Amino acid sequence: MNYKVRPIHADEWPEAKAIRLASLQDPVAHLAFLETYEAALGHPDSFWQERATGGAEGAEGAQQIIAEGPDGQWVGTLTVLMEEAGSTDWAGFPVERRQGHVVGVFVQPDHRGIGLTEVLFDAGLEWAWSRGAERVRLIVHEDNARAQRLYRKVGFEPTGVTVPLAQASTETELEFALERE
Repeated sequence: MNYKVRPIHADEWPEAKAIRLASLQDPVAHLAFLETYEAALGHPDSFWQERATGGAEGAEGAQQIIAEGPDGQWVGTLTVLMEEAGSTDWAGFPVERRQGHVVGVFVQPDHRGIGLTEVLFDAGLEWAWSRGAERVRLIVHEDNARAQRLYRKVGFEPTGVTVPLAQASTETELEFALERE
């Protein structure tokens, strides 16, 4: 595999923006992301700059990892957010122990099926474990079978926790987690 997997740098916000917009145009984006392409397009450059800085190499609270193809083009991404014990997560649930939370998993369609996503997960897990995470979790839409298969393949298992998407919706997302060995 002739790909480079690494954390982003703060000044790479235009590339981070571009791959996020590409991910939101994926046919299953409505199942995979809590943001629409149209909403993301509306963010000012300052939003993308802050987002890149917060997940760049050396950041403590988050790490955005990218995969560069042989031509240097960004073809995949994964972000890990650290959640502290005693805090509340984005859905309002209490966080019981220090954990990583994987978000924004995406690989360009023509680079899928070659093990690249697994390499991104390895890098993200390594970062989370090195920051003292006791477990790493992610949330996946109940109808996103493709993603659920991938997450099981890289070692994550359903925890039984469900997260409603919206108060008026019957759709839910499922928590998957991987415990530190």
